[in-house]
Amino acid sequence: MNFELTQEQQQIQKFAREFAEKELLPGVLERDATEDFPMEAFQKFGQAGTYGIPYPKELGGTGGSYLSYILAVEEVSKVDAAFGISFSVNTSLYGGSIYNSSATDEQKKRFLEPIASGRAIGSFGLTEPNAGSDAAGQQTIATKDGDDYILNGSKCFNTNGPVADYTVVYCLTDPSIGTKSMAAFVLEKGMPGFTVGKVEDKMGIRSAPVSDMHISNVRVSADRMIAKPGEGFKLAMKTLDGGRIGVGAQALGIAKGAFETARKYMMQRQQFGKPICKQQYLAFKMAELATEIEKAELLLYKAATLKEEGKPYTAAAAMAKLTCTDVAMKVTTECVQMLGGNGYMKGYHVERMMRDAKITQIYEGTNEIQKLVISGGLFR
Repeated sequence: MNFELTQEQQQIQKFAREFAEKELLPGVLERDATEDFPMEAFQKFGQAGTYGIPYPKELGGTGGSYLSYILAVEEVSKVDAAFGISFSVNTSLYGGSIYNSSATDEQKKRFLEPIASGRAIGSFGLTEPNAGSDAAGQQTIATKDGDDYILNGSKCFNTNGPVADYTVVYCLTDPSIGTKSMAAFVLEKGMPGFTVGKVEDKMGIRSAPVSDMHISNVRVSADRMIAKPGEGFKLAMKTLDGGRIGVGAQALGIAKGAFETARKYMMQRQQFGKPICKQQYLAFKMAELATEIEKAELLLYKAATLKEEGKPYTAAAAMAKLTCTDVAMKVTTECVQMLGGNGYMKGYHVERMMRDAKITQIYEGTNEIQKLVISGGLFR
């Protein structure tokens, strides 16, 4: 068992860390206030090859490891978790939907290469007003019309939706048999009838654009179908397994970013004649948090490695997502407390990190759903 990162992984980690500090940190507070998506930085990061790290070169990727990709998500999320989730959705959920599907090689290249190469942005259309944790409750319908399909319905909480060039949309072809008829199609910005709805005003990850997507009589040719009727639900669940590792990386980055902010603050802040890190209660609290972070990291890297090696990883991904996101919430809350009144102020970043952390316990499967996934595997 080797816990050392490879040279390639260390290089990607270093690149992402330096990019975050140079390109993301200077404007992160302003973006949190204005909800502006950093399009220029997002394109620049993607054009360096980061969005295609886990995908083969023939599909526009770099042929790197899944752990390398996870390390990059973690590093940018230490500084800007909103950027981290847009990155994760782009690569894990949109990219994963294409790569994991039964689509032809031609289709995969057509729909994945623009995203993997950083030329375009992808999003993932699964959640609906009545289909959140219960993904089987889909009401978006694809009706066969000659060689085409006509899609009608809506999606909500669609991360990257307002800026996405491509969106994978999951829908039913026969509502009477539910998920046994679920299929998946790739829609593009500007297709008649495919429009952005309400853009959400969020508690956290404020500069990650999230919206409703309306689908009204959208005519889709069969060559845009990446999962045939009956294959869509399995594809969505497999893709979410990988996405949960991405969310775990986002959450771990938040926890590490907040922890480091508090650590530095505690070494400088003087109370009762000495730095507050010399107060045993606070020092022990930080020791506990450091241990929690380390445990979360091990679970996350294990899940990424299992996926990379082609081994079963559903339960490992759920454990990583559950642990990393709970740790992110715990660490950020404690770090706000560690900074006292300053922790409540926006200029010290930890209050933003606490707001960002909360959603990680909710999206891509609530943590209650992760417990269902984990327990379901225990009693087979």
